[in-house]
Amino acid sequence: MEEKKPNLAFGKKNYVLMLVGIAVLATGFFIMTLDNQPYGLGFMGITLGPLVVLAGFAIEFFAIMAKDKTKE
Repeated sequence: MEEKKPNLAFGKKNYVLMLVGIAVLATGFFIMTLDNQPYGLGFMGITLGPLVVLAGFAIEFFAIMAKDKTKE
């Protein structure tokens, strides 16, 4: 009998990139909470954290759009 492969929407590469993107997003939000300035108006809350979150969203976009060569 022939084994059927699961019919997933993305390949392994895509799922790994998605997990990396989620980790970067969580790190960015965590960095924003570390700001000691009132209302989060310091460097970490208003500059560094949002840039890390933006990088996380860019990784997620790339993970969705990337073509996995093993999945054809």
